[in-house]
Amino acid sequence: MNNKVLCGMSGGVDSSVSACLLMEQGYDVTGCTMRLFENKDIGAGLQSACCSLSDVDDAKRVCYKLGLPHYVFQFAEEFRRTVMHPFAEAYLSGLTPNPCINCNRYLKFGKLVNRAAEVEMQYVATGHYARIERQGGRWLLKKSVDAKKDQTYFLYNLTQDQMEHFLLPLGGLTKEVVREIAAAHGFANARKKDSQDICFVPNGDYGAFIERFEGGKVPAGQYIDCEGTVLGTHKGHIRYTLGQRKGLNIALGKRAYVIGKDVTENTVTLGEDRDLYGMELTARDLNLIACDQIDGTLHCTAKSRHGQIETPCNVVQTGDDELLVQFERPVRAITPGQAVVLYDGDTVIGGGTIIAP
Repeated sequence: MNNKVLCGMSGGVDSSVSACLLMEQGYDVTGCTMRLFENKDIGAGLQSACCSLSDVDDAKRVCYKLGLPHYVFQFAEEFRRTVMHPFAEAYLSGLTPNPCINCNRYLKFGKLVNRAAEVEMQYVATGHYARIERQGGRWLLKKSVDAKKDQTYFLYNLTQDQMEHFLLPLGGLTKEVVREIAAAHGFANARKKDSQDICFVPNGDYGAFIERFEGGKVPAGQYIDCEGTVLGTHKGHIRYTLGQRKGLNIALGKRAYVIGKDVTENTVTLGEDRDLYGMELTARDLNLIACDQIDGTLHCTAKSRHGQIETPCNVVQTGDDELLVQFERPVRAITPGQAVVLYDGDTVIGGGTIIAP
């Protein structure tokens, strides 16, 4: 056992303050930034996406100010294989994936933890807003005290072994306090804006990215209603997801929402908001944190999208790698490819990938 920490630093204020707090707590901290792609590879300017050269420079400046070593790890090949390619393939198959979850799972929890072990560092730290606690011989993932910034939805894939070596210094702080700490230490990124977009799709145009990444054009198709009546022409199914209202470019005399897609027929079904609500979902690719398996019927709450209000539900584990979640009230836009995460109060029970509403 040692107190050496490899702190993942994106160049943002959160990871910068994480490194600072760990150093002040007596840890032997080394900063690192993962270079996941070259901006030219995603059709972006050097200043327009996270993981840009300016972000690396921001992380280096913080480490220099704190007197910490800083390294840049080139993980582009791994990122392309485990995040970018699955993202594109999922959209092409009609799903709506969450690439941040895969990035955490394979890069931060995988490659970064392994890299730390290779150089005999005991811990890895990040700037995520969540808490890890040891209770009853088990590691538990708990919500941040800042409910608005809580990121446990993206962290449900953490394993017991990983949590033993993972530090989350910001879980007990609010974003406002984090910025105050950064300003007090004179960090240049103290007021830096948070990234809102998927890092490799900085302009939010998923369709353009997928066509460029996969090297092919997805053809236009037909908008239809629930009865199959043709309503108009869409720009290719990859540009739409369940619940979408903006960007449809069709006038029907009333608000229209995407309520379904058929990849084989290349159709996008439009309907009303009320058509989007469902009472259950099935999930696979499970990771349970608070228990090894769910026995019987578990009453808890669940999110089927980040930012969604938790909904009471009953959960039955129907197989080694399958859950049936039945909600007590209708939930909007349950979308295959997204994650469902289960909660018991502040504690994350676990989660999985939605395969069917």
